[in-house]
Amino acid sequence: MRAGDRVSDPTSRFPQLALDLGHDPSHAADDYIVGAGNELAYDHIHAFPAWAHPLTLIEGPEGAGKSHLARIWAEVSGAAYAVPETAEDLAREGGQLPLVVDDMDRAPFAETALFHLLNQSMRDSRPLLMTARLPVSAWPFTTDDLKSRARLAQRFEVKLSSDIQLSQMFVKLFGDRQVSVEPKVIAFLVSRMEREPGEAVILADLMDRMALERGGPITRVIAAEALALRLGSAARNQLSLEFGDDADD
Repeated sequence: MRAGDRVSDPTSRFPQLALDLGHDPSHAADDYIVGAGNELAYDHIHAFPAWAHPLTLIEGPEGAGKSHLARIWAEVSGAAYAVPETAEDLAREGGQLPLVVDDMDRAPFAETALFHLLNQSMRDSRPLLMTARLPVSAWPFTTDDLKSRARLAQRFEVKLSSDIQLSQMFVKLFGDRQVSVEPKVIAFLVSRMEREPGEAVILADLMDRMALERGGPITRVIAAEALALRLGSAARNQLSLEFGDDADD
């Protein structure tokens, strides 16, 4: 590609591109990326069992690492997972076994089961870790009883917003796929993408699929086409102007 040439429209070459989100990401403690946006939550997880309150809530957007933190804590504490089918029984049985309630605001939990579970945890000082994407006030429950108890939890917000954290996230996402990507490609992505963790997940999957289709590595050309596909026609025109003689890098 020469200076002045346009980046081709990726929607024309990948009209039926399907995103394979079925890879198995690593949830090992050593793979968790610690930064300014999650350091307090990470430190709290590792402070267990010296918790001042039995309830902890980790809140943040999709892809910010809430479930990864919960998995780390489950390993540290020996916690079991309370799922919609078991929450009521766990509350009824009681005990001190630590519990994780992942996706509190999205999984199909019965409100009464969660209410009893939080009550039992507070009554018996049973450690319970909740994760949610939305703040408590936006949880889809019909009464304030459950929300009032959840508001008593120690709350930690996690987010990935800095260039460094997003870059590290791409390194991890590509590492989960056993794909090596040059740092300049990651820097190119981070400087132009929508700054949301979930967008990094989508872009990593999209570029991995594009590279597999072409039988080659993930390059800046692929990165530009993936960004254009996500950002729209205006971004395609802008990206086309940024490429010169090194467009094949």
